[in-house]
Amino acid sequence: MARNTQVNADHNAPPITQTLARFVATHPSRGWSDAVDHEAHRTFLNWLGCAVGAAHHEAAEAALAAVQVLEPAPQATLAGRSERVDIASAALINGISSHTFDFDDTHLKTIIHPAGPVASAVLALAEKTGASGRQVIDALVLGIDVACRVGNCIYPDHYDRGWHITGTTGMLGSAAACARLLGLDTEKTAMALGIAASQPVGLREQFGTMTKPFHPGGAARAGLMAALMAQQGFTASPRAIEAPRGFAQVVSPKCDWNEIHGELGQRFEISFNTYKPFACGIVIHPSIDACAQLRERGVKAEDIERLELRVHSLVLELTGKKEPVDGLQAKFSVYHGCAAGLIFGRAGEPEYADEIVNRPDMVALRRKIVATVDDRIDEAAVEVTAVLT
Repeated sequence: MARNTQVNADHNAPPITQTLARFVATHPSRGWSDAVDHEAHRTFLNWLGCAVGAAHHEAAEAALAAVQVLEPAPQATLAGRSERVDIASAALINGISSHTFDFDDTHLKTIIHPAGPVASAVLALAEKTGASGRQVIDALVLGIDVACRVGNCIYPDHYDRGWHITGTTGMLGSAAACARLLGLDTEKTAMALGIAASQPVGLREQFGTMTKPFHPGGAARAGLMAALMAQQGFTASPRAIEAPRGFAQVVSPKCDWNEIHGELGQRFEISFNTYKPFACGIVIHPSIDACAQLRERGVKAEDIERLELRVHSLVLELTGKKEPVDGLQAKFSVYHGCAAGLIFGRAGEPEYADEIVNRPDMVALRRKIVATVDDRIDEAAVEVTAVLT
């Protein structure tokens, strides 16, 4: 049987790779509003707090132990640790640490966590090159803009196919940011983007495991190396993002190119960054809020006969783990989030400790929670009914 490949491909896509490369290479320093600059500083500080907070988590420990087998040169800092490693490994490990608690920034339109890949790569490279704070912030803004604009182009179809969009767009964002930090021209920046485009990192199957935070770490390392290779003359397709067999059209059945080039240099996606109040998947947050409000009204766990949730299907698709056995799994359990909200009134990292996840009262309350799908309910909403004894 004849193979009919690329039957629906867009062979007339605009020159996205070149457009983004020119933007990254030539946009003026601090060429945006004070509000955008402020958001960049907030994003960086939030990323740093997340990375330091999880610096000694077993995921970071395992990654560092693996890297140390390679006897890395002590070039760059690991956030929250005394050890130093080579810059590629620093990008990897800081990226892992920054996403381990699932407490990092979120670009709401795409649910990308953009700082993990971009800031992890930028900080490692900046330490090696001696870049200024201004140069770091410029690179952060531009790298996040690239990642999130590409995300806007391919979301939600890309995500719905099972890709973890933080990692898959993050390698483009980190490549762009590092190209900017290295001062690459438009041609070499396009090559950096092209090299990165062949390295999408992240499958949603990995949610609830150590490999989920590997995605931004792997993307940070891939983007950093792509920029360094481009600097040395390594080449790639100049249409690696938009071509029929390029990144976007391979990983998504639908691509809206205007989401990439529309208002480029005028609207900055970092402006739409948000910060989590709870250390878990963002679709759980409304349910935690609702259960915390029940607690404020005097409802106690021992009063509950049954807790009924009506949620959008995406909530259970992403966070439907009924019986989590550790903190990483619990971050993708709407049942655990609700139990934490009702018992503690909050869901910070302490409420996702393994011992809390397996505490008898938490297990018992989770088993009283019944979640049903109702797609008339928004993804960012929930209806909770408490049936009392």
